[in-house]
Amino acid sequence: MKYYLAIDVGGTNIKYALMQEDGKLISSDKLPTPEHSLEEFLTSIYSIIDQYHERITGVAFSVPGKVDTETGTIYFGGALTYLDQLCLKQVIKDKYNLPASVQNDAKAAALAELWLGSLQGAKDAAVIVLGTGVGGGIILDGKLRMGPHFQAGELSLSVLEASKPEVEKMVGFIGSAVLMISKINEAVGNDDLKNGQLAFEALKSGHEEAQTIFQNYCRQIAYLILNLQAFFDLTTYAIGGGISSQPLLIEEINQQFNTVIEGSPLLSMNVADLSIIPAHFGNDANLYGALYQLLENP
Repeated sequence: MKYYLAIDVGGTNIKYALMQEDGKLISSDKLPTPEHSLEEFLTSIYSIIDQYHERITGVAFSVPGKVDTETGTIYFGGALTYLDQLCLKQVIKDKYNLPASVQNDAKAAALAELWLGSLQGAKDAAVIVLGTGVGGGIILDGKLRMGPHFQAGELSLSVLEASKPEVEKMVGFIGSAVLMISKINEAVGNDDLKNGQLAFEALKSGHEEAQTIFQNYCRQIAYLILNLQAFFDLTTYAIGGGISSQPLLIEEINQQFNTVIEGSPLLSMNVADLSIIPAHFGNDANLYGALYQLLENP
């Protein structure tokens, strides 16, 4: 059995896991993500690989930003701007003589669902990752769509409400789970605006303003799904991100989607049946997807 190291670079932490080629996770850990320096970032990455390099066959990365998966080069880097134009694949090959792959984090989540998760066997589907922004991965004919610019599925960059100013019209703003949770906690009077558990407790207790915020949010996600359906004609939408573990979220998105369709004779006649389900993998999704990227493109 071959072993691989999967590394998920997030804005707060770098998560890593020793994994078998069949996807079994052997062990995992994390360390804080350096905020400002590429040199510090690479030092952290080297400290992880040094623990395992004699046991592993390759290193698989999930990272923020646009990724040229052929060269393993990161562009923009999301919140980690120092990653811009870093050819991480070559860096690892030069230092350790190990094969490496690099994939965008949301696309890695989609690959995880396609490989071992809720989209196994799916030919045409999508993963929508609800977090600080909205990430996505589009599966067409059983394969992840990358696009000629490696930007297919960058849902945050699409426009949902054209009448809004600047960033407020973008899906990344409108569909931000972090922003929605903050609005609920502010409405309820919770001091910790980022606490998702408190926000969902308010929803479950029937807090009226919290429910209005939540319903409006889920309606926007339903509109996003409707747009994707018009473009791609998919069968299944898997909702990921931290809040996807809340059954209430999936229930409300389905409810809002059905309300939109049933309220329009035109949509009722033209929109085929589809499934909106929770993604299978939670916080480890990017690790599994990163490994699958490496296995499929050694």
